[in-house]
Amino acid sequence: MSVLPLTMMDNPVLHQKAKRVRKIDDSIQKLIDDMIETMQHTGGAAGLAAPQVGIPLQVVVIELLESGLITLINPQLVKSSGEREVMEGCLSLPGYRGVIKRAESVTVKGRDRYGKEVRIKAEGLLAQALQHEIDHINGIVYVDHLESMDDLYKAEAEDEDESGRI
Repeated sequence: MSVLPLTMMDNPVLHQKAKRVRKIDDSIQKLIDDMIETMQHTGGAAGLAAPQVGIPLQVVVIELLESGLITLINPQLVKSSGEREVMEGCLSLPGYRGVIKRAESVTVKGRDRYGKEVRIKAEGLLAQALQHEIDHINGIVYVDHLESMDDLYKAEAEDEDESGRI
């Protein structure tokens, strides 16, 4: 396994729709393992999408205390309800935060790393992480939800340890 370099906001791969994974082979398994190691290496990120490591594929990993490790291939948001304001940050735009609106609860479908179809119903932080990472594979970054880039604020050092980084 390897820690992969993170893709920053100015990279075009973050602003384009990622390709669907057609076959879950050894290269996808390695990508998943490397993404998990990269996410865990960042020390606080709740999730990572393949475009964030420069790979334009629909692969997402999320790890939270409440849910454990989740791997999703070709995930799709199929249902959402409610709305709440949340503070978000992103590994691809380190040191900044913004308040955006996310659904309170979501249902997501996709495949796990073994190709098995999965459906996840989530609320709270897991729902937020799922939306954030699915946005990434659709070429959307959380700042795209802001009315203006002036709504971003520089995070204080103590904020870096908060759950605002998805």
